[in-house]
Amino acid sequence: MLSTRQKIYTIIFHTNTKPGKNFDLALLVFIVCSVGIVLIESIKPIRLQHPSFFINAEWFFTAVFTVEYLLRIYSHPKPLKYITSFMGIIDLMAILPTYFGLFFDQANFLMTVRAFRLLRVFRILKLTRYISEADQLLIAMRQSLLKIIVFFEVVLLLVLFLGTIMYMVEGEESGFTSIPQSIYWAIVTVTTVGYGDIAPVTIVGKFIASVAMLTGYSIIAVPTGILTVEIGRASAKKPRGKKQTCPRCSYTTTEPEANFCSRCGEKYN
Repeated sequence: MLSTRQKIYTIIFHTNTKPGKNFDLALLVFIVCSVGIVLIESIKPIRLQHPSFFINAEWFFTAVFTVEYLLRIYSHPKPLKYITSFMGIIDLMAILPTYFGLFFDQANFLMTVRAFRLLRVFRILKLTRYISEADQLLIAMRQSLLKIIVFFEVVLLLVLFLGTIMYMVEGEESGFTSIPQSIYWAIVTVTTVGYGDIAPVTIVGKFIASVAMLTGYSIIAVPTGILTVEIGRASAKKPRGKKQTCPRCSYTTTEPEANFCSRCGEKYN
């Protein structure tokens, strides 16, 4: 016989049960609506026309996410492990901004309050809990981290070299007033952003800029390729179970521990 704490844990943390699926679906709706209201609230005419609506809605969503956060701490076998986990920190960030507003209500702290309130948009990160392939992506990012760091160091050396050369070739007359300014130009050029606020004038400078632009296209492909390879390796290591077909919606899954359909919630045979 499961205790109340164990039942709550099963509903909140186990999505392969029908109550767990319903809980996640409801929470997903709350997250999307909450983030949507934060975005709409940034539109000044709408915010000024309906101030009480946004205040009430914010406190409503904060109350929902606070109850969810406390239930997760209460039901988890190792509460501290959940609190210090990535999703635990995200869940906490989803509720703190509203409570911070209670302590910084004076006019002198207006910008501070605004900054805290804007942190509510981090609730969108709670959606990562519902992305089935998120674990594979995190594994791939961890595996490719060192390679990307080395690649990033090479890019830094490249823009440092290009910035120094352009500073010597173009000079202050063309807008390359310092090496840091020239490095800024190199970063903008290599990343193919091209603001156009600084541009080479001499023939040599234009040639160097052309080489930097062409190099930028190949540079963009390198980290993408590294991450793609690691994602493929992570996918290959993912355990696959026997195929199961939902009797209601005919959805087929190969998840080894699935007891209920992830699409409609029907129990597998």
